[in-house]
Amino acid sequence: MAWVEPHRSGYRVRFRLPDGRVATDGTHPTRTAAKARAADIETDQRRDIFINPDDGRITLREWVEIWTEAHDVGAATWERYRSHLELHILPRFGDIPLNAITRMAVKAWVKDLSRRRASATVASILNLMSMLMNEAVEERRIPLNPCRRVRNAVPPRPERPWATTEQVAAVAARLNPPNRALVITAAYTGMRWGELAGLRRPNCKLDDARIHVDPVHGALHEVGGHLSLGPPKTPAAVRDILLPPFLVNLLREHLTTHDHEHAFIGRDGGLLRRSSFHRRTWRPAVDGNPTKKVSPIVPGMHFHDLRHTHKTWLIEDEVPEAAQAKRLGHRLPGIRGIYSHVSATVEKRLVDGLQRRWSKTAPQTGPSAGDNL
Repeated sequence: MAWVEPHRSGYRVRFRLPDGRVATDGTHPTRTAAKARAADIETDQRRDIFINPDDGRITLREWVEIWTEAHDVGAATWERYRSHLELHILPRFGDIPLNAITRMAVKAWVKDLSRRRASATVASILNLMSMLMNEAVEERRIPLNPCRRVRNAVPPRPERPWATTEQVAAVAARLNPPNRALVITAAYTGMRWGELAGLRRPNCKLDDARIHVDPVHGALHEVGGHLSLGPPKTPAAVRDILLPPFLVNLLREHLTTHDHEHAFIGRDGGLLRRSSFHRRTWRPAVDGNPTKKVSPIVPGMHFHDLRHTHKTWLIEDEVPEAAQAKRLGHRLPGIRGIYSHVSATVEKRLVDGLQRRWSKTAPQTGPSAGDNL
């Protein structure tokens, strides 16, 4: 129910909320304009689409506090959200009411960010801002998302490098035995860094020739410099990964070299840290060392590119897409994900193909050049 009242030099529209309280929509210069607005309010109330202007008058900072209490993501994602909020979003919009944030203001902000930050970073910040405003729309605090159709110019992603079996063997040959086992396991399973760093002995089911990625403690997460075990990246990442015979033997031998609960550990006997491994071990192995006349193997390749490498090998071996997705911890979208299944025959063919690759290109396991070339 809505009605019009004289107010100072104009007319204001009043309406009743579902809980019986009376609220004010705004003031209009003429009775006709006020009556038209009152009619709109009554129509929206009957259609159950009415948005109370008072609900949009809280600031973005206040809305973030409400949203944070309800939103649930992993620790690493929260760390990224926190950084975006504290450095970029709240300094610009934190003290502005939700219903006062305009699309033009967002466009100008994105334009300014694009001058100071990489396109991928700007896209990540904008995505979070848009998520916050979409949630406000869903809660009927504002009618439209001011981030709608705001885009920053994101250049096409360059294709990531991948390695042949010969190149993986060459990289592994440059490493000491523990790191050699880590790299070979990554290349021949497609496991993520966190899954490998978090792999514990009980989940190395070597008698069954498989590795189990645990749903509760299946990945090592590094957030703000702190390491902790937690769930893997997605529910689909909880899986059993079948191992070719050579990898079973390699992991058996590797696990006899230490008594730590985790399969792969750092130099000091503690948990692996991505940045240390990247700097001390991975970069020298793939990029080489010109001062020591050590040539590069796959310059610029990231450790994560071993996942791309593994998928490329599966494609070369004509492994069905469903089997690729299952092994890599992905879920196929739509109908394909519902009706595609992976039989034991397909999995055996997949593992046999990996064994053949190894047999042709196994790295020399003699003395290595070490991890600092």
